[in-house]
Amino acid sequence: MSLGSIFDIAGSGMTAQSLRLNTTASNIANAETASSSTETTYRARKPVFAAIQQSLLNPVSQGLAFTSEQGAGAGVRVEGIVESQADLQMRYQPEHPAANEDGYVFYPNVNVVEEMADMMSSSRSYQMNVDIMNTAKSMMQRILTLGQQ
Repeated sequence: MSLGSIFDIAGSGMTAQSLRLNTTASNIANAETASSSTETTYRARKPVFAAIQQSLLNPVSQGLAFTSEQGAGAGVRVEGIVESQADLQMRYQPEHPAANEDGYVFYPNVNVVEEMADMMSSSRSYQMNVDIMNTAKSMMQRILTLGQQ
């Protein structure tokens, strides 16, 4: 793995965490939206990530013991965004304009405390990827100054 590929790996991590932050923000923004039916009620969304494995070409000649299945990681990709299948919150509020004929209003299955924890986790993961990029940049700059002495 070259020093330059670190930027691609950290960049893919930043992209993934940015998407995670966006879905968390969407969940929090819709946490108190009311609906009169289960079909139209907002459901919490979560991104699904997968590791991208780097294929190592000819590991025997490089002196590496990895097989292609055990190769080094090359980043992360977003497989998709899934909706939570948890039960919706049903509240009895007959005076609410969105109440159904039985007086119930449906609210999303968003747990705001869980979403805040996800937000802090993704924010810290994003910052760690930024720190990795800054460290790699610093290392590259130091390599350039080796010949000047």
